[in-house]
Amino acid sequence: MPSKQALEVNEHWKSTAAAMASMPPLDEWRDKTEQEWTKLTAEPGSVDYLEVEAGGVPAMWIVPKNSVENRVLLCMHGGGYFSGSMYTHRKMFGHLAKAVGCRALSLHYRRSPEHQHPAQIEDTINAYRWLLDQGIEGRHVAFVGDSAGGGLAIAGLLCARDTRLPAPAGAMTMSAWLDMELQGKSYETNREGDVLFWKENVASLVGLFLGEHGDRKDPYASPTHGTLEGLPPIFMQVGADECLLDDSRNFAEKAKKAKVEVSLEVFPEMLHSFQMAAGRAPEADQALNKMAAWGRRILGLTS
Repeated sequence: MPSKQALEVNEHWKSTAAAMASMPPLDEWRDKTEQEWTKLTAEPGSVDYLEVEAGGVPAMWIVPKNSVENRVLLCMHGGGYFSGSMYTHRKMFGHLAKAVGCRALSLHYRRSPEHQHPAQIEDTINAYRWLLDQGIEGRHVAFVGDSAGGGLAIAGLLCARDTRLPAPAGAMTMSAWLDMELQGKSYETNREGDVLFWKENVASLVGLFLGEHGDRKDPYASPTHGTLEGLPPIFMQVGADECLLDDSRNFAEKAKKAKVEVSLEVFPEMLHSFQMAAGRAPEADQALNKMAAWGRRILGLTS
């Protein structure tokens, strides 16, 4: 049985589904959902926050006390590409950075529908270039994201490889949205348990993100359709009861066939981005601690 705190994440998605049904103006929707979002996560404590511009992208340094400065988590928030921000996710990324023992840089990338694809991946790569220009080595940077941000984390690996940038250490994802064609069977098998991410709802977000004529197989939008050979290690977490379960499962299977080092953890009875309850829900803390242990290894922070 999920903890009371974990179930509050489900209640947040129910509230979001109700807001979606009422079709409010976009700004009103963002304000309402983002205010509720921030309540899910406890303050990590002993973490400082500093807003900066990273290659022209608004961003926030998340700096745990006594953290290593030359290792960085480059973090992309979720929110279907149209909502969420560096503010809604600062506490969750703060918990993860604190557990890893390094700094995090959380991006406020451009959002749809005002800015459609490829604006989001452009912002991600521009911020990564900025980190490299600051003297941080690629092998000391891990890309991190949940939901849409998880898709950006993987797309960032693809784009860095394709543009011959120094390879990041790897990527860590939570409930990643990786397939704009919405092919996963879990849209049907998990429909009763998931309160929001039904296929028709996600399809509406695809339209906001790609526009009427966008390519749903573009690998920088749908990493599942990319060529995965040569990518650095990837660590994935997903809830067993969420509709986006197969996005992670299908991607992990394809990555393994491409001989990419990939680890996939499926958490029973959990829904989308349950890690947002960090500091309050034991399931979220357990998941982030597992992710942090993996992240310390690929960043070279283990003895």
